[in-house]
Amino acid sequence: MPRGPKGEKRPIGAAVVVSKIATGEIDDLTTEDGKNAAAVALGRMGGKARAEGMSARRRKEIARKAAKTRWEQK
Repeated sequence: MPRGPKGEKRPIGAAVVVSKIATGEIDDLTTEDGKNAAAVALGRMGGKARAEGMSARRRKEIARKAAKTRWEQK
């Protein structure tokens, strides 16, 4: 990896991806609103996977805490 004048690493990965998209080597991986398509897909799975891994008691505790915070007077 290239180094800067002070010896720090220079992040060039994003620049390489942008150049490959511009030249047509790879397809653009973003959705219409500019988000990363892979991250959007993982985000959709996240809540369900988290809920499946918890007990009913733990889900209730989290919901109770969220409701309390939501309705708390400021």
